[in-house]
This record gives sequence, C-alpha cells and structure tokens, in this order.
Amino acid sequence: MTKQRVPRYSEMMNPLLAALRDLGGSGSISEINETAAGHLDLPDDVLEILHNPEKSNQTEVEYRLAWARTYLKKYGVLDNSNRGIWVIRPEKRDVEQVDSDEVVRFVRELSRREREEREAEEPEEASEDAPEEAKTWRALLHRVLTQELSPDGFERLTKRLLRESGFVQVEVTGRSGDGGVDGKGILRIGGLLSFHVVFQCKRYQGSVTSPHIRDFRGAMVGRADKGLFITTGHFTRDAVREATRDGAPPIDLIDGDLLADKLKELRLGVEVETEVVERVRVNNEWFRFI
Repeated sequence: MTKQRVPRYSEMMNPLLAALRDLGGSGSISEINETAAGHLDLPDDVLEILHNPEKSNQTEVEYRLAWARTYLKKYGVLDNSNRGIWVIRPEKRDVEQVDSDEVVRFVRELSRREREEREAEEPEEASEDAPEEAKTWRALLHRVLTQELSPDGFERLTKRLLRESGFVQVEVTGRSGDGGVDGKGILRIGGLLSFHVVFQCKRYQGSVTSPHIRDFRGAMVGRADKGLFITTGHFTRDAVREATRDGAPPIDLIDGDLLADKLKELRLGVEVETEVVERVRVNNEWFRFI
C-alpha cells in the first residue's frame, strides 16, 4: 500500500472543518479523525496505511490530519486546549471553507519568519519539522514498548496497569491454544458492582484487524462478562465495528495512543514535570492614577 493514495494535508483542511462542524464546533483528536475520515470517503486499506510503524501506531491519514490542524491553527481558524480538545475559534464559526493554497502560503511565510528569528537567537539549535501536536514522548514510549520490552514484560506491565486501574485478582494465563486470552481479572466499580474480564495484550507495530477480534471473542465466550484488547498498535475500522457489533459480547479496545495516555495518567514508566511560567505585563493605565 502506497502513501501516494492518501490525500495531501492541504486537501484535508475543509473535510476537517466539516468534521468539526458535525461535532458541534469542538472535538477530541480521535473524534475528529474518525469524523473527518468519513468526509474523506477513503477505503479501509488507505485508512490503515501507517505513517512510520517503527516510531508510532499513527496512520498516514491521522498524521496528515495533524498537519491540517496545525496549519489551520496558525492561520487563526482553529484552537486547542491542553487536554487535546480542538475547537473552531468563536470568531470563525461562520467559516465553512478555506482556500487551502492561501492557508499554506500564509503559514509557510509565518514559519519562515519564526525560523529566522529562532536562528538569530539560537543558531546552534535545530528543530525537527513535525505537526504541532506531535508528542516526542509518545514516539519514545512506543519504541520502548515494541522494541525494548520483552513479551513477558509487556504482560507484566498490563497486569500492573489493570491493578492500578481498579482490577483485582488479575492473572496472566496466556498459553498456547488459549485462543488469544492472555489473562483475566475482576473490575470492581464503587465497591458494589463487579465484572469478570478477560484480556489480550499484544505488541503490534501494525494494525489489529477484525479476524483478531473475532478469534478473541470466540475464546472469551462463556468465560467473562467483557473482553479487553490492549495493543501498542492500531485498530482498523472493521476491528472497531466487530468489537461493538450488536448482539455479540462487548470488547473494549485500547490502542497505542490510549495506552500511552493511561501510562502517563498513572505515572507508570512516564514521568511528568509541571513547569510554571511567569508572565509579567505592565499596566500603563494603573500608573495614570498614581
């Protein structure tokens, strides 16, 4: 599968805006990506092309949508919060379409001036060209999980993750011929309800497909209330549909991005330092009344 079949990021700007309008003017990255993919009307095999399997589980479409968001933010149409929610700026809510060529020209000129200013101040520093929302810690974590951590280590990490998330009696039981069930546990909610859960944890650098989900469901039937599939990779659209198919035992999915977020939230192998930035502004009006 070639990346040439994926539309350019500039061609994704208006479908991206349409997706945000469908979502009511704001949305998470995953919501935007899924809705924009519908507007782009791309076949599944194109949507599943990975940008760089060695570094992340991000698809090429998701990568180019990230660039589209970055360009539209610099152009002044979009904004985003620290929690990763993207919004159409209030004063731009009436904008239904943009001239993508004009957006590209504006942002490239802006970036050129910013780059010249940075080089003038710190000429020895060079920054890698990447979408604004790209998180370098995610790429590093993805490499550690897929290349440095052993399969047994990944199972132990999953066990710790589930326990930290409220599971009890967590066991890793994976064995040959077990249909992909790697373990089981009990999720307790509020001290009143409990659900028996079986899980599969796989270090994939590619996509998890619907046959993987069907095989896992077949192995979990009669053994648990719910299934949980955890991967460092990416779930195809067919896999997501299969996991939530009506009338079938439900399976919750945790892909590489959600796994990274959870490890960060629980501080499992991910350290977070909060920096406080002091901004000082002189109030000219105040001095007029001294």
